[in-house]
Amino acid sequence: MTLSDPIADMLNRVRNAGKAKFNSLDIPGSKIKTEIAKVLKREGYIRNYKFIKDNKQGILRIYLKYDRNQKSAIYFLKRVSKPSRRVYVKSEDVQPIFNGTGISIISTSRGIMTDKEARASKVGGEILCNIW
Repeated sequence: MTLSDPIADMLNRVRNAGKAKFNSLDIPGSKIKTEIAKVLKREGYIRNYKFIKDNKQGILRIYLKYDRNQKSAIYFLKRVSKPSRRVYVKSEDVQPIFNGTGISIISTSRGIMTDKEARASKVGGEILCNIW
């Protein structure tokens, strides 16, 4: 099956698995999805992730994180840049999300990073998604 937007598919699967209280979910793997999962783990939105090699493209297993009341650590996911409408920002135009409580994941020339890291590195790029 061909997907027109694999990043949006990943974000929807994570959102739906969080609402269904799954411990983990499997999605088709790719380099950009693995980098997004790395940022989510570093920022504390997921417990862990693992890339499982198979004879095809691989499987990315994401372990979700919940608080004591079984509420997901990810309250909101929004895909910003889409294949039909790309959204780019300059380094000085990168804005904090929810006064710094949320993050934007940005694809830059130096790799996938958060909005805070992009401001510190003074690089701009394509805003992939917002999370809080």
